[in-house]
Amino acid sequence: MPGSAILDSDVLTFPPVELALDDELAAQVRSVPLVHDAARLAAWTGTRPVGDDHNLLPADAAAAVAELGLKAERLRLLWIVAVNGRLIEITAEGARPGPGFRDTMEFWDGVVMDVLDRTDEHRTDEQGLTGSAVVDEHLTEILATMYSVREGMSVPLLTTGILQAHEVGCEAGLHELRRLRLVLPAELLAAMELLAYCGLIEPAGSDSVRLTAIGVWAVRRDLLREGHDAPSLSEVEGLAMLTAGELIDALIAGKASASAASLWLERRAPEEAARDLIKIAATGNAAQRGTAGTILEELGPEASPAVREALDEPLMWRYAAAWLGVRDFDAPALGETDGAWVAVDTLAALLYLGAPAKGADLDVLGDDLLSLVPAMGGADHPDALAVLELLGRHHPDVVVAKAARKTAMKTRSR
Repeated sequence: MPGSAILDSDVLTFPPVELALDDELAAQVRSVPLVHDAARLAAWTGTRPVGDDHNLLPADAAAAVAELGLKAERLRLLWIVAVNGRLIEITAEGARPGPGFRDTMEFWDGVVMDVLDRTDEHRTDEQGLTGSAVVDEHLTEILATMYSVREGMSVPLLTTGILQAHEVGCEAGLHELRRLRLVLPAELLAAMELLAYCGLIEPAGSDSVRLTAIGVWAVRRDLLREGHDAPSLSEVEGLAMLTAGELIDALIAGKASASAASLWLERRAPEEAARDLIKIAATGNAAQRGTAGTILEELGPEASPAVREALDEPLMWRYAAAWLGVRDFDAPALGETDGAWVAVDTLAALLYLGAPAKGADLDVLGDDLLSLVPAMGGADHPDALAVLELLGRHHPDVVVAKAARKTAMKTRSR
């Protein structure tokens, strides 16, 4: 089915989460040990000189640790949180009390970004966030995994996951993996203790941990910033009530996510859902057809009666045949001209998305495109000429672009 350009496969989709009320979340933020200690540090600091790096002078730093009962390795993080959270203000004269924050949750979002930013310091000579370069390197993956598994995960299972990710993603050798198997369990336990101090995780059984409510809120914010699909339960429940046409239009406009489409399907009988989607696809433009087709791919054999009916639809029969064939149902065979038609339809979706197509978007068919271009001009598709002109102007491969211009010229002459 077309539609990969619409529902981006590079975007990770996370299950919908139920968020606590803002007042409840704000109260939890104020009770986080890290936040509490940052406020204590700010009050203790008052007005005093700082070094050229805008940090406390060594003697004052030692005094703060001793008098406030802080762990020395956490002082830098506390100072960053206090300064970035406007609890402390740095001027040319030194440190002084800051104006504080007005929005508790925006403050909390900044705190978590300060925490996660510390993991990058292992690239310098500093100790990073947890003191473990490997844990720091995989911390965002750990938090994302815990976000997906809300009931909690065992620390030994997290350890195994880090080892596997480090072996595959970082190409760690046998000697390094042997060393990590010995030291990583203790390093991860220490990291979990720090994340609990930072308010992100809490115990979930004898050897398991899970994100706190404010941890869920913060990790979701970070995932959204990275462009991932991390909806709240209330968002997807509202989208699940839409008609098929409304859902497809919301997906094209970026107002709905793949998880919303999954929940939409869960609320409907497969055959009914398929029939509603096919009706839009058979009468709509290529972008609507591509989006509907991507949703249809999630349905199983129960939807086959509705998909078989689509064999009579001029704009849908090829996709219906492919859908049925993949699931081992009897279906018409597709020829070379049908492949060219589908290629046109897949690329034509870009014409209806409201944003100019980029070179990378046009490469969605990969190496097959060059062999398809000559036949695309003869495809009985309303957008064939427009797609060829698009390829001729914008495709990054000069050979493909030239072939598209040549085919477009022949198509116009006909």
